[in-house]
Amino acid sequence: MRSSSERSLPGVQPKGVQPNIRASARRRGELVMRVLVAFLVAVTVIFCLFPFVWMIMTSLKTRIMAIDPSVWVFKPTLENYLAVFTRRNLAMYIKNSTVVVIFTTLLSMILAVFAAYGFARFRFKRKEDLAFWVLSLRMLPAMSVVIPFFLLGRFLHLLDTHILLIIVYMSFNIPFAIWMMRGFIEEIPRELEEAAWVDGCTLFQGVVKVVLPLVMPGLAATAIFIVIQSWNEFALALFLTSFAARTVPTTITFFLSVMGVIWGEMASVGVITTLPVLLFALFVQKYLIRGLTFGAIKS
Repeated sequence: MRSSSERSLPGVQPKGVQPNIRASARRRGELVMRVLVAFLVAVTVIFCLFPFVWMIMTSLKTRIMAIDPSVWVFKPTLENYLAVFTRRNLAMYIKNSTVVVIFTTLLSMILAVFAAYGFARFRFKRKEDLAFWVLSLRMLPAMSVVIPFFLLGRFLHLLDTHILLIIVYMSFNIPFAIWMMRGFIEEIPRELEEAAWVDGCTLFQGVVKVVLPLVMPGLAATAIFIVIQSWNEFALALFLTSFAARTVPTTITFFLSVMGVIWGEMASVGVITTLPVLLFALFVQKYLIRGLTFGAIKS
């Protein structure tokens, strides 16, 4: 029991009041923090989505309306989408992009997996130096190598072909895939492969039957990045193709002329180019998350 004189002293709080005050202040602080985080997330989402929303709106305007960005209320039209498919032959460029992306991804992953396995499992002289050199190939700016690739393609009569684009894209994607897959393979215990060897598997069979199934999330994540990078690549495709193998991103130059920019058709191509990648990313996001978090928790 507290004495009456202690209870009457100013500034002296009864027992248990101070912890309650601190808990209340902590809850208010947590609430303010949650509100602030929600606000920042909302601002970030709006900032990221606004260009895409604006592009969709522009693609649904007439040519006259598209010139005036102050027009927010209008009657949507699909004339820009019809124009790029009828007058610009966009379907052929979509087919070119699809062919290049599929073969680039498949060949890059096949070569990168075995190269990554060699870096992850074998010991040899100056291994880390060689691995860093492989990664440095990915750091090269596209414009620094486009002229050598152009001269090589002209010498081999491969300009404006799918084969040249696939080779060039592979030269950039394989180093990235090797470094990604090396980290995933190193997370797999070597004892599992040794057990497979004891059971009669060869080295190749051990890789295919033991390692690959276990690194499938990482394999999927790496392939997703290659698909996105190959689909969106612009500079190399612009200089190495002219018509037959031209990809979708390069068609953006069709809408630049001395008379001005055809904003409606350009925006419609932008939407058509972005939509497949966006839908693909939404469809495989669970594999991407699993791959990026693969091996993050160690025992």
